[in-house]
Amino acid sequence: MELRKLKTERPNRKSANLDTMNALEIATLMNHEDTKVAAAVRKVLPQVAAAIDVIAHRLASGGRLIYVGTGTSGRIGALDAAEVPPTFGVSPGMVQFVMAGGERALGRATEASEDSSALGRRDLAAKKLRKSDVVVGIAASGRTPYTIGALEHARKKGAATVAIACNRGSELARIANISIEVDVGAEVLTGSTRLKAGTAQKMVCNMLSTGAMARLGHVYGNLMVHLRPKNQKLYERGISMLEHVARVDRETAVGALHAAGMNVPLAMVMLKANVSKREALRLLKSKRGTVRRVLQE
Repeated sequence: MELRKLKTERPNRKSANLDTMNALEIATLMNHEDTKVAAAVRKVLPQVAAAIDVIAHRLASGGRLIYVGTGTSGRIGALDAAEVPPTFGVSPGMVQFVMAGGERALGRATEASEDSSALGRRDLAAKKLRKSDVVVGIAASGRTPYTIGALEHARKKGAATVAIACNRGSELARIANISIEVDVGAEVLTGSTRLKAGTAQKMVCNMLSTGAMARLGHVYGNLMVHLRPKNQKLYERGISMLEHVARVDRETAVGALHAAGMNVPLAMVMLKANVSKREALRLLKSKRGTVRRVLQE
C-alpha cells in the first residue's frame, strides 16, 4: 500500500500554513484536532470491550499480555507495560512489550528495524509464546512489517491477537482476531503519527489494561488497592484508601497498614471484616486476592 493512500499520511488542509502561525494559533489548531480523537475511539468501543474480555480471560488462565510495536507505537506499548505492575500490584511478567530495536529504541529512534517482518517474528519468538497469551500489535499505519511479522507468529502459536491501527482496512487488522481501527484522520504535521494517532493508541491501551485489571479484581471500586506503598505519595494514598473504605480515622488506618506489613488489601480486609491478619490472609487467598469477593461474603 502506498503511504499517500493512508489517511494518517495525508496533508491536513487546516494546518497547511503551520510554519507561518504564531504559538497560540498552533496550540489552538492542535487542540481542535485532538478533540477528534476521543470521538474516533468512541466508534470502536465494542471492539475494545471484546479485547478487554479476551485479555482478562487469558490473564486469569496464567497468560501474558504482550504489546508489540515500532517507534511511537512501540513506546506506547512499553509505557503501558511498565505502568501496569505498580498500579495494580501484579507481576512484571504479566504485561510485557516487544519493540523493534529493543529497549535502546525507547530513547533513540531505530527506524530501519521496523522494515523487517522476520525480525518481528524472531523477537516475539524469544518470548516463547503460549496459547494463553494475548499479543497486541500497535501500528498507526497498520502496515508496519515488523509488527505484522510478530502478529503472524503469534497467530501461528495459537495466542490471541489484537490489532490497534489508525487506518481502516489495514493488513494488521486482517491478521488479528480482534481489530481496533481508530480513524483519526490527517495529522497536523503530515505523517507525524506521534500526534493524534499516538494519542488514540494510548487511550486504547489505557482501556485494555485498566479494563482487564478491573475485570480480574485488581481494583476495589475505583481504587488501586493493590498498589505497593514504596514511597511517601503511595504510602499516603494507601492510608487514604483505608480511611475511605473502612471509615476509620488516620491513626487506625496507619496502624492497620503497618500491622499488615504495608499490604493495603490485607489491611482493608482486616478493618472491614474485623478479622485477624491470619484470617484476612486466608480469606484473600481463597478469593485469589480479590477484595470485592472477600467483602461480599
